[in-house]
Amino acid sequence: MLLEGTVTNVAAFGAFIDIGVHQDGLVHISQLADRFVKDAHEVVKAGDVVKVRVLEVDIPRKRIGLTMRKDAAPAQGQPRHESGKPQPQGSRQNSGGHRAGNQQGGNAPASQGAFGAALAEAFRKKS
Repeated sequence: MLLEGTVTNVAAFGAFIDIGVHQDGLVHISQLADRFVKDAHEVVKAGDVVKVRVLEVDIPRKRIGLTMRKDAAPAQGQPRHESGKPQPQGSRQNSGGHRAGNQQGGNAPASQGAFGAALAEAFRKKS
């Protein structure tokens, strides 16, 4: 999902972006640009309006992972355990016709990935 957001804070490890939901997202320093970035302040400063893409929504840990890279492929439905570690591809369980990785059971369409569903849920709660 491509979004526009405002940089709220820049730290040594990346930048926090306000994307319009309760929790700011984080663009890790490795995701700030298509090139090596030694200092996040080289790329962004507080108040900058930037375009970001959602990589990950970790609901249990209340974290939103973002990227500003143009070459980064969007993450597609990698379910996460409560520990936050990616679930191996072979261990996905899909019983009862439910989409693997969509553990929220919300009103998201079946064609929407788990991350998009979680982000849509967060947007819906905000309004």
